[in-house]
Amino acid sequence: MVLQSTSVCPSCRKHLRFAQGGGAAAVPTFSPLRVEGAIRHKNSDDAWEYAVTVSITNERGEEISRQIVGVGAIPRGEQRKFTVAVEVYTPTGITEPEFEAARS
Repeated sequence: MVLQSTSVCPSCRKHLRFAQGGGAAAVPTFSPLRVEGAIRHKNSDDAWEYAVTVSITNERGEEISRQIVGVGAIPRGEQRKFTVAVEVYTPTGITEPEFEAARS
């Protein structure tokens, strides 16, 4: 899926070949959700395995997308930090309160 509001991929941050215009990177208008956390393994000698899963549901609670975005292992004594963010790109950079008013 390619965002219409940018000529730079929000994931890899590389420029899209077919981009028209100045090629400037779109900046998220706002971020309504950002969660940070860490896991430190200090119990057993066996490595812990993990999978980072993102699930998106609609207003009825139906899952519309599910992705595994990373898997790995944490050896004893090591730590992994995770950040999950939802970045919203609104048409022509309308901010959150302005966007809500424009939809009404």
